[in-house]
Amino acid sequence: MSSQALGIPGVDLDLERRLQARLDEVERALLESTTGEFPLVTEAARHLLRAGGKRFRPMLVLLAAEFGDVDAPGILPSALVVELTHVATLYHDDVMDEATMRRGAPSANTHYGNSVAILVGDFLFARASDLVADLGPDAVRLQARTFSRLVQGQIRETQGPGEGDPLEHYLQVVADKTGSLIATAALFGASMAGASVQVQTALCDYGERIGTCFQLADDIIDVASSDAALGKAQGTDLREGVATLPMLLAMMSSDPADARLQSLLGRPLTDDAEHAEALARLRVHPAVDQARAYVQERADDARALLHAVPDGPARRALESLCDAVVTRSA
Repeated sequence: MSSQALGIPGVDLDLERRLQARLDEVERALLESTTGEFPLVTEAARHLLRAGGKRFRPMLVLLAAEFGDVDAPGILPSALVVELTHVATLYHDDVMDEATMRRGAPSANTHYGNSVAILVGDFLFARASDLVADLGPDAVRLQARTFSRLVQGQIRETQGPGEGDPLEHYLQVVADKTGSLIATAALFGASMAGASVQVQTALCDYGERIGTCFQLADDIIDVASSDAALGKAQGTDLREGVATLPMLLAMMSSDPADARLQSLLGRPLTDDAEHAEALARLRVHPAVDQARAYVQERADDARALLHAVPDGPARRALESLCDAVVTRSA
């Protein structure tokens, strides 16, 4: 796997080799952790793992561990915990969203049905809980609080903003559903490696911000990229009436010329012609560039937090991730 595949442009060669070797260990351990007592459980639990994925969360665990003892025994298990938790949420999210594709393959709910997909998600959460129990009460508490944020973020999204500000509501959903687990990944790596409290705090805050950036970049990519590049249907949130960052910014426009686009946004678009029209209009709307500028601003905020951690290849790799998240939204 190259540094480009790792998602870290220009990473130090020695660091890249260490990361790749440990990520290979993570991959093998993921397969072991998803072995059930009978074939259907194993097959369904490995469905999304075999479809691939960035393994961004375990990679961040390993990068954060570079600021302490990289051979500390809790690092690999905590990397497994965050990835199993992440994959479990995908099973549940796809059921709730009635998604048909995930990572370029049929979603688990499409392939196995909703009941099996939900239960497999629960199975993966159980596996993560079993692993974290060996890491001590602080790790258990961190995992529990992270899980609480994941669930509350999903409920917040399902409930909608009500009378509140839609943009503020959405950003909190993203922080809870995406930022929280990535923050935990960074904190797990730093704490298991014995990094200083100052470094742990900085990396945790960095993780939340860069994680939020990645989700917001995905919002832009969902509008701007083709089906083939996405590995799933383009404009999925737009079709489902889920307002993401570019849509929310377009809805805030006071330009009368945007009236038609605004009439299409924020409601399900079951008609293919309406969906295509909304996507075409949104793609050329200034809101897309405004969303990119917002991602740049948040990525800069994440980079500033790294001033509190020691300089070296790992810090430069984390800084490069700030550039990567902006580039992928362009």
